[in-house]
Amino acid sequence: MDLVAEARRNWVDNDLGEVDAMVAATSIARAHQIVLGRINQALSQFSLTFSRYEALALLSFARNGSMAMARMGERLQVHPTSVTSTIDRLERDGLVTRSPHPDDRRATLAMLTNDGRTLLNEATRALEEIRWGMGEVTDSRLEDLNYELTSVRSSAGDNVSGSTRTNAKG
Repeated sequence: MDLVAEARRNWVDNDLGEVDAMVAATSIARAHQIVLGRINQALSQFSLTFSRYEALALLSFARNGSMAMARMGERLQVHPTSVTSTIDRLERDGLVTRSPHPDDRRATLAMLTNDGRTLLNEATRALEEIRWGMGEVTDSRLEDLNYELTSVRSSAGDNVSGSTRTNAKG
């Protein structure tokens, strides 16, 4: 049974409003579950979850492979407690280290270790092999999807100025 189609039918049968919006939201939520499940399955061989992978990736993009943990929370859009928990686990696994911030006594830096960088590169290759959980969706359709979702992100206050189309569809 197509559960999203069944939800649509129930919505219509019960004369509820915003049917198309409900179906789109339900489809996005289900797709999120599927994609995140595929990503976490690919990362499990490295004892990583997507949130830990994201933290490693963010550190790899930072100057000197380090960043203040408060800034990591802002960039990853998660609560400071979540960053602390993530860094605790990564540090326990030898993938990051902590050190005092040289310019701010209140801040702590998380720094990517060589082992962390190596594991990140291996995990990234594994995610590329599964196309980040997107299956057989074509590049053109992925670009369309990314573009269409910018309006949802924008309405929530995200800066979407870098989310432009690269193909001629405009």
